Amino acid sequence: MAGFRSLARQVRDPRCDLALRRYSLRKCLERFAPYGHRATWDHLCSRAGFGPEDRSPDPARLVAALDELEEARAVWLAYEVEFAERRKKEKHDGLRRPGSVDDWHRLTWGGFGVAWCDDPAVHPREPLAEVLRRLIAALEREPGSACPVCGGEQLAWKYDLDHEPSAGPVCTDCGILVPRPVLTPEALADARRARMLVSA
Repeated sequence: MAGFRSLARQVRDPRCDLALRRYSLRKCLERFAPYGHRATWDHLCSRAGFGPEDRSPDPARLVAALDELEEARAVWLAYEVEFAERRKKEKHDGLRRPGSVDDWHRLTWGGFGVAWCDDPAVHPREPLAEVLRRLIAALEREPGSACPVCGGEQLAWKYDLDHEPSAGPVCTDCGILVPRPVLTPEALADARRARMLVSA
C-alpha cells in the first residue's frame, strides 16, 4: 500500500494519467484527513476550484489542493513529534496517567478527524494548516468557551456522529466537532443544554 509521500508524487507527476493523479489525491486522504475523508475532500475541492465529482480537473488545481494538504500535514506531524516528546518527559518524571488532551489525541493519531466535520458540506473555510494551528494552540492553553477554530460561541451537543467519540460539542458555525479538552465544563454543559433544547 502506497504511503502519503508516494501518492503525493503521483499527484504531481505530469506523466501520470489525470485519472490516476486525481485518484492519488483521494488516496492521500486515507492517510491524512483532518475533517474526515469526505469533508476534507469537499474542502480541498472548493479551495482549489474544482468540483468534488469533477473527473478531469485541471492538474494545476489538483497540485494546489495537494499543496494545502501537505502544509497541514506538516503542521500536524510537528505537533505529534512535540506531543510524543512531552509524554516521554512526563513518563520520565513519573506522570504515568495521561490527561484529557492525551485521551483525545489517542483518537486522532495520524491526523484523521482532528477537526471532524460530520456534515461533509459544512467545514471551516480557512486553509487547513491555519485551522490546525488554531486547534493546536487551543490544546496548549487553558480551556475556553468558544470554538477554537472560528471563535463561534454556538455549540450544540450532537449524537450519532460518524466518528469516535460518537457524541460531542459541534460548532454550529464551522461544523467541527470541538475537542472536549479545549472547552470549560460550563461550555460543555451549555452545549448539552443546546442539544436538549433542539430535541425538545
